[in-house]
Amino acid sequence: MNIAVIGAGVIGITTAYELAAMGHRVSVFERHGAAAEEGSFANTGIASAGYAAPWAHPGMIKHVLTHLWQRDTPLRISSPSMGDWKWLWQMRKACDNATFARNRTNILRLAEYSGHRMRTLTDTLNLEHERSQGLMVLLRSARDIERMQGSLQVMRDAGLSFKTLSDQEARVIEPALDPQALLAQAIHFPEDEVGNCRQFTLLLKSEAETLGVNFHFNASVLPLSKAQPNTIRTTEDQTGETFQAVVVCAGLASSQLLRPLGLRIPLAAVHGYVISAAVREPLDAPRSGVIDEQYKVAISRLGHRVRVSGGSEIGGNAKRHNPASIKTLYRVLDHWFPGAARTQDNVQVWKGARPMLPDGPPLVGASGVSGVWLNLGHGASGWALACGSARVLADSINGKSPDIDLQGLGLERLNLRR
Repeated sequence: MNIAVIGAGVIGITTAYELAAMGHRVSVFERHGAAAEEGSFANTGIASAGYAAPWAHPGMIKHVLTHLWQRDTPLRISSPSMGDWKWLWQMRKACDNATFARNRTNILRLAEYSGHRMRTLTDTLNLEHERSQGLMVLLRSARDIERMQGSLQVMRDAGLSFKTLSDQEARVIEPALDPQALLAQAIHFPEDEVGNCRQFTLLLKSEAETLGVNFHFNASVLPLSKAQPNTIRTTEDQTGETFQAVVVCAGLASSQLLRPLGLRIPLAAVHGYVISAAVREPLDAPRSGVIDEQYKVAISRLGHRVRVSGGSEIGGNAKRHNPASIKTLYRVLDHWFPGAARTQDNVQVWKGARPMLPDGPPLVGASGVSGVWLNLGHGASGWALACGSARVLADSINGKSPDIDLQGLGLERLNLRR
């Protein structure tokens, strides 16, 4: 088949590679001048099945409201539009116990499969990107422990490998943790890993090119036409190029691309902040990745750098930085790993959108329009879900039953049509 993939982030590149490996002719259209320029550019690097979970969970709204006006809040609402408020209302409706458990299970199934597929690609193709093993979730208080119980039960039911650690046990695994920082408990996921998403994406792009994938950069695709949904146009005056299938992996732009087809995809740009700095002293830096559960801040070791991400923000835009959100990242880093990084010079500060659906899971599969397929809405878990999403979608397009059940990952769970 002759297939178009819209988007060259980690989702689009993995999708293009899997389709090309199955023998399809693939063309990738990307509005930027290179691959991995948006959400894949500087994410935290944590590829975790255990921590890939819906934002919409019991107690989420109360947690957000409690922290909304605090200095180190995990979520800020900045100049929200009516669409943002509608999205928050939809998220609130998905926060009940039953919906959370269902969505958590569906994401976990995909994340486990994705981790396996990522390791397979990394090993068989010799993709040498920065990576380290293990993830630890740090719980500061009894309240943090209580909030984690629902997710932990889902993971137990799924047979996921993790261990609850005491303060002393956690410090054996991450000896650089500040001995003065109070730690109520930690959850360790030994099979999860930290990896450089952008490096992986660019390496896999090269592999895709050797399979014949054709990349079109600086090519902004116009919204798909209801009369010709499989035709790709980048300017109003061109007739365009028609494909047998089109896969939409365009992040936030996916909503606009699909709207003429009668699909209203409820994506929100949940912006996140990232700081990256050189390691000051290796013995004072984390060995792999940790997450501060209270502030939803991740700290990871990527080669000779420490990367800190968090400070989620609904509304606003990627170019306007909130100084308070950035200061929170520094404070959390200093709380757990003081002196780990050279934060006084050459610090990279980045803010990017993580296109997220209100209930949590991505949309992976058929769109309901002949020849148009969806692989979008992965939110903050894009790196953890990318390889699995790409493979199951490629299998579906190829007419093969995917290796995992896709229940709860299709658009049938949402009322998207006008």
